[in-house]
Amino acid sequence: MILLSHPTGNAAVRHAALGLHRAGLLGEFWTGLHLPIPNWANRWLPNGLSQDLQRRSFPEELRKKIRSHPWREATRLLAGRFGLGGLTHPNGGSCSLDAVHHSLDRQVARRLSESRFTGVYAYEQGAEHAFRTAREFNQLAIYEQTSGHWKCLQRILDQEAQEQPEWAATLGARPEASALTERLDTELSLAHVVIVPTAFIKRTLEQSSVMRARVAVIPHGITPPVPAGAWPERSPFQEHGRLRVLYVGALSQRKGIRYLFDAVAALGGSAELTLASRRANSGCAALDQHVSRCRQVAVHCQADVVRQMLRHDVLVCPSLFDPTSPEIALALAVGLPVIATPHTSGPDYLTDGVEGFIVPVRSATAIAEKLTLLHEQPDRLIEMGRAGKVRAGDTPWQRYEQTVATRVNEGMALAGHGTSASFSPPLPIPPLPGVFPRERA
Repeated sequence: MILLSHPTGNAAVRHAALGLHRAGLLGEFWTGLHLPIPNWANRWLPNGLSQDLQRRSFPEELRKKIRSHPWREATRLLAGRFGLGGLTHPNGGSCSLDAVHHSLDRQVARRLSESRFTGVYAYEQGAEHAFRTAREFNQLAIYEQTSGHWKCLQRILDQEAQEQPEWAATLGARPEASALTERLDTELSLAHVVIVPTAFIKRTLEQSSVMRARVAVIPHGITPPVPAGAWPERSPFQEHGRLRVLYVGALSQRKGIRYLFDAVAALGGSAELTLASRRANSGCAALDQHVSRCRQVAVHCQADVVRQMLRHDVLVCPSLFDPTSPEIALALAVGLPVIATPHTSGPDYLTDGVEGFIVPVRSATAIAEKLTLLHEQPDRLIEMGRAGKVRAGDTPWQRYEQTVATRVNEGMALAGHGTSASFSPPLPIPPLPGVFPRERA
């Protein structure tokens, strides 16, 4: 049986837990807060509060498996409301996110030493002690990583700062060797099996000198933001015959925004760009100059992003390092074609030329070519939008659950733990681009 551990329990963690549970592989699920909220209560709670509580409430079928340790995580969430920011400061705060991960990791390690588990399934930043104990007791160490390797990010940022110095202020903090990065590398080196949601993350980890594990690429599922058919099919170029281009996310050169500005400029009056982002003081004159020529809208939640997607013709993700890029999955779900680089989740969700296009990183020319093609062929936009909805429908969370359970069971078999008596292999499902091949490593 597997012990699953994560202090906050996001959507992917929930579905990993469900997949393991339904396959008869989940022994216990350790997390921070678990607040079972009845459905009737959600109808009476304010929207924001209801959503916050739902994120801390797990499906009924998991509740007998859950072991919650709420105090440190609850303090972290409440500290900001009561002016106790020092408790959550990243450098040394007793209730910082790092401290929450670290504390649960130690508790899980103690539990592994007390009970007979086949293995432990943990996540980056909160797996070192659990994995050390797992190896001591001949248990399988399964690691899910949702970010690229820090050294790869370091190299990309260094190169970009050198090639585009006027945009360096927007790159954000450069990762440096530290106690945290050392812990991340240690966790990676201790893992027997590594699960990642995108092929780009896999490539960054394979460049690391510390990783020896086999890697499974299992894309996250796509949840339509509203029921299918709840919005009308968009008509291209509804305003002034211009292609309506959308960008979602931070105004950062890490996301390659300069290359998008140049691409849209190359189309002259044929395209207009909307930036869906929270504006921040960048200290970058080049960024400020370009932003002043674009339409900018504030987005605070997924519903805001969806509204903007429904008003545009194409989403562009020109990122240099954006391993999960959730806006791509959301765009497919609402039928918005996507132009993305290989350094995003694009290649894992779409086929080049079908639901959108994959273009090289740092290529404003390639982006401009695809935007021009879509402007000249508006029927292509409609076809791609329809194909995106089909792909989203073919990528449910059930696929992720089944594939996680299969990979864990295969890892157990390779480690000599055999197959769980209650494990039923999932029905065959069509492969997605980037999914880990079924043959043994």
